[in-house]
Amino acid sequence: MPGAWAQVQASGEPPAIKGWRAETVTSALPQAWAMAWLPDGRMLVTGKEGTLHLVAGGKVQEVAMEGLPKLMSSGQGGLLDIAIHPADKGPNIRVYMTMANGSSSENRTILVQGMFDGKKVGGIKTLFTASPSKSGGQHFGSRLAWLADGTLLMSIGDGGNPPQRVGNMLARDQAQNLGSHNGSLLRLTAEGKPAPGNPLAARAGALPEIWSYGHRNIQGLTVDVASGRVYASEHGPRGGDEINRIEGGKNYGWPLQSFGADYSSREPIGKTSVPGMVDPLVAWVPSPAPSGLAWYTGAAFPQWRGSLFSGSLAGMDLRRIVFDSNGKVVRQEKLDIGKRVRDVRQGPDGQLYVLTDEDRSQLLRIVPDKS
Repeated sequence: MPGAWAQVQASGEPPAIKGWRAETVTSALPQAWAMAWLPDGRMLVTGKEGTLHLVAGGKVQEVAMEGLPKLMSSGQGGLLDIAIHPADKGPNIRVYMTMANGSSSENRTILVQGMFDGKKVGGIKTLFTASPSKSGGQHFGSRLAWLADGTLLMSIGDGGNPPQRVGNMLARDQAQNLGSHNGSLLRLTAEGKPAPGNPLAARAGALPEIWSYGHRNIQGLTVDVASGRVYASEHGPRGGDEINRIEGGKNYGWPLQSFGADYSSREPIGKTSVPGMVDPLVAWVPSPAPSGLAWYTGAAFPQWRGSLFSGSLAGMDLRRIVFDSNGKVVRQEKLDIGKRVRDVRQGPDGQLYVLTDEDRSQLLRIVPDKS
């Protein structure tokens, strides 16, 4: 039978809601990509061009980094996601970052780790390198999320759109190739090794890091800590952006299953539902270009608890996805931000924070509007 949410229907742009406003924390972040909080409440923000910034009290300070590998910052590549080891409280904090490494002719997504001593990130080392390498500047994936067992999820994009090729196949077909990291979600130890118990590791020819596959380009990743459920937002081509609930060992279909169409021919890619593959919770046509994903549990908006919030680059909004008690999507609505949203996270204060995608990015805090 098809996936858990069979025969999902593609949805368009949801209605806008009010009762909130965006406060500007700072407008001094160079092309920000991702944010993570330190145990003391300060924030680290990556800049796509290879910079790292400390945000405290609305002030921004660049953080020196020692040992960062060669950065490939053209196209969609650059210094991308960031995560703090959840067990570290100080004075030294393990900082994990994803990045595009190499050159325009040969590059790949890597995971690095360094130690933040309060002033700089030193001793940066490469923990994991995705293979095979590819060319061009598309589809690096790069989102990170910690699971309760201390393992780390990391998304890897499929490598690019046709006519882009990786090895002897179209790049997008790598997503169905378990001998390739491309087009998959990985589960790693804190040291960057294959996590024990990965469900596909025993399959002949499968790489042991792969947790799920059939992904085009996951750009949002979050975990509902209470239930342990993992959610991802994913770019489709010309329509067909998705929200998925991710389970280890499952195939999410790309490019055999999709609501999208080929950029050149405009012909549908695959079928909207394929037996044995997991259907998305949400499929958006047209594409809002999702980026960043947060599971909301805060007190500022009690009516929003238990909802997903997905940032939108092309749609310039935040999309709230509402679930019923069985985990089925029952409603969507949007918060009009008016700028491309690169990342959205819930902070330690229970508020939603948004990073805009600009040469000088804004960090926004979403708060109730009583007016």
